[in-house]
Amino acid sequence: MTKKKLCVLGGGGVRSIFVARTIARAAAELNLGSVVFFDVDATKLKSYGGLSKEVARRISPDLEFSLETDAKKAIENADYIITTVRVGGDASRVKDEEIISSLGLLAQETTGAGGFSMAMRSIPVISAYCQLAKEIAAPGHIILNFTNPAGLVTQALVDQGFPAYGICDSPLELIGQLSEMLKVSRNHFSCNSFGLNHLTWFNEFEVDGKSVSKQVFDHPELFISTEMRIFDPEILDVSDDHLLNEYLYFYHYNKKAIAMFEDSKPSRGDLIATINKAMNAELSAVNVETDFDTALDIFFRNYNVRENNYMKNESGKARPKVREVPSVEEFINGNDEGGYAGVAVNFIKAFKSSTPAEMVLSTRNNGAIAELATNDVIEVMCTVFNQEVKPRTQKNIPKTIFNLIATMKEYERLSVKAILTKDKKLAVKALMANPLVANFDLATKLVSEFVFHNASGSGEWK
Repeated sequence: MTKKKLCVLGGGGVRSIFVARTIARAAAELNLGSVVFFDVDATKLKSYGGLSKEVARRISPDLEFSLETDAKKAIENADYIITTVRVGGDASRVKDEEIISSLGLLAQETTGAGGFSMAMRSIPVISAYCQLAKEIAAPGHIILNFTNPAGLVTQALVDQGFPAYGICDSPLELIGQLSEMLKVSRNHFSCNSFGLNHLTWFNEFEVDGKSVSKQVFDHPELFISTEMRIFDPEILDVSDDHLLNEYLYFYHYNKKAIAMFEDSKPSRGDLIATINKAMNAELSAVNVETDFDTALDIFFRNYNVRENNYMKNESGKARPKVREVPSVEEFINGNDEGGYAGVAVNFIKAFKSSTPAEMVLSTRNNGAIAELATNDVIEVMCTVFNQEVKPRTQKNIPKTIFNLIATMKEYERLSVKAILTKDKKLAVKALMANPLVANFDLATKLVSEFVFHNASGSGEWK
């Protein structure tokens, strides 16, 4: 059987070693012969890609693992392409925060105005890579998009006819926490999930096909040891007993999140930029190949600071589990939390298998939510097998929940069209549709600032 090639676009990212570990462990099962980590930043690729390459070598020494700064070489003949690119780097994120917070709005990177600015940078770049893949990747290749804002980017790729699915680890995180809370194996626990990327709800909780919804809602740890910790228990009264994706915090506690952002120094973007700068400097002084132990220690000492502070600035609440610095052996042999790479690996396994598997994906609606268009990308529990992805049909979505989905879907449609056509007026209309902006004067100001910031004031935007 001919071996397959997998390409990761953005392989010089900070989370690359987790991606490499997950892929290397599944390499034989996925029939992978080669894996290429690509990045335009040669320095970051040398450090984080170098760590990834050594992790893969220790787990799967027969796997051909290479680092590449030439997109054509990386994508050529690839069967699977994972996109995890941060266009503009940390500096653009910090600039987004400055622009948005100066107008008194929520400065979060994937929702609201921040998500639109990020999409302005991400969509053209990822679209160009996918067009290249259309020309030189293997026939029948699959694109798994994790580039944020994943919902907007995936919608743009689907609209352009690329074979793309969106992946995200946020739903996986909560689902895993719930099964752990109930002390049951993840394989025995299931639930329904529906909505849009970073805008999902969860219901129909089951263990071995029997409802455990009451046990979930009544469990004393639900609002302590899961991502529900950032919400008040009374939120269930207005969510019709649906659990919420953590990003819904920014909609339901918008004013609180803005106040927390203003009071928190450094901001999330500044914190990430500072940590990454220090980590990059430390790693650049180490030969990853000959002193892997030191490099891995540097990585986790820095990386864990950002992870342990995730959502803390916005909610004031720490994560339920504090991450510790593992030894090399602990990391190489430890439990694989999977993350978005786990979703990608499970998707590839299921897509080629005749055994159905369930997972949350961003994919074409195809009637799953009857009120939305067929080509609308939604994030929903799907059944994957025999090269098919079937989104689960959703019934009786509460009106208050659907109204937010419909509003945000219209924002996504308008945003994608505005970015693909470089239309300022349409961009203003899109931001006015987003409830986290929803003001003409602010939307107009944001579009002007974003075009200058992301496109150097490009006259291409009409």
